[in-house]
Amino acid sequence: MTPRTSFSARTRLFVIATFAAALTLTACGNTPEPQAGQSASSTGSASATVSPSPTPAYKPADAKGKAENVPVPVLPEAAKANSKEGVEAFARYWYDLLNYGFETGRLGPIKEVTSSTCAMCSKVFPGIEKWSSEGRWIVGSKIQVQAVTSKFAATVSGEYQVTVQSRQSAGILHNSDGTVGQNVAESGVLGDLVIAKYVDGKWFASNVDRLGS
Repeated sequence: MTPRTSFSARTRLFVIATFAAALTLTACGNTPEPQAGQSASSTGSASATVSPSPTPAYKPADAKGKAENVPVPVLPEAAKANSKEGVEAFARYWYDLLNYGFETGRLGPIKEVTSSTCAMCSKVFPGIEKWSSEGRWIVGSKIQVQAVTSKFAATVSGEYQVTVQSRQSAGILHNSDGTVGQNVAESGVLGDLVIAKYVDGKWFASNVDRLGS
């Protein structure tokens, strides 16, 4: 009786150990079979990385039509600081927004950071709006900023002056049918004065005007 009982106990221990090993293997690496109606490909696709859509290519304006997919200028980090470097960087950014207006006819971004009483805006904006409406468009006429300087000395009203030296490239104003409505010659060296104020943690152009005008 004793040998038979011992053999039975050993058999039970072997079966239990084998079952436990099978559970361990399943938990550590065996991939479960897909459920009914679920293919292996659909299981893997859930973790697949979705490729981002390509960014539309920028196309400058030419004799055939308007500029396309023009990126809106982004305020640089340097222009966020209440400092000499900050107000100078803001002045450069302001002209980036002006060039964006020439290319697209969209003046919303520059108007958001500029006073409605801006002297130069009252002279320039109407022309941009005219030649960007009813199918017309502008080629060229971009402002190339060459130098920006500020003494960073606040006025009584808390404003700062920035002197900007620039040139404007030649431009062509096209009618809706593609014909040339007007040619704009390249400018000489231009001098502007940007008056800016730091309000609620950001710069704002109180006025922009041409020196000597």
